[in-house]
Amino acid sequence: MTPDTIRQLIEQGLPGARAHVQGDDGVHFEALVVCDAFQGKLPLARHRMVYATLGDLMGGAIHALALKTVTPAEAGVADA
Repeated sequence: MTPDTIRQLIEQGLPGARAHVQGDDGVHFEALVVCDAFQGKLPLARHRMVYATLGDLMGGAIHALALKTVTPAEAGVADA
């Protein structure tokens, strides 16, 4: 599993999301996900939204995924 594949899955599953994924060993990853759909949601709900985009890969091909989930406003991103 590559970070780029995970990024693509997250961005396809959360329309309008932008993800930056890192991971050197192919099973442990870190991701920053910026998405308008996170507005008004608690961190656990945001994480579940991201996990849903990855389905059965979580706990399988992806052993661990450390997430930071923010809205564009929280990230300080203009025009997002």
